[in-house]
Amino acid sequence: MNKKELLKHFGKNVKIERIKKDLTQEQLAKIMGKSQNFIACIECGKQNMSLGKVLELANYLQTDINNLLNFGI
Repeated sequence: MNKKELLKHFGKNVKIERIKKDLTQEQLAKIMGKSQNFIACIECGKQNMSLGKVLELANYLQTDINNLLNFGI
C-alpha cells in the first residue's frame, strides 16, 4: 500500500464513522472548529494528518481510533 492508498482508506473510514454518527461534513467541521472543505479533503484522501490529530478526530467522532486506522491489511 502506498501513501495515496493509505489516505484514501483512512478517508473512507472517517466518512463511515461520520455517517454512523448521523453527522454531515458541515456539522463535524463545526464541532471541530474547521471548515467543511477540511473534512472533505480528509474523506477524499487529500489531507494528511498527524497521529495526534487522528486521535482528536476519533474523539470528536466518539469512536475508537482503531476504527479510523483499520485498513484491512
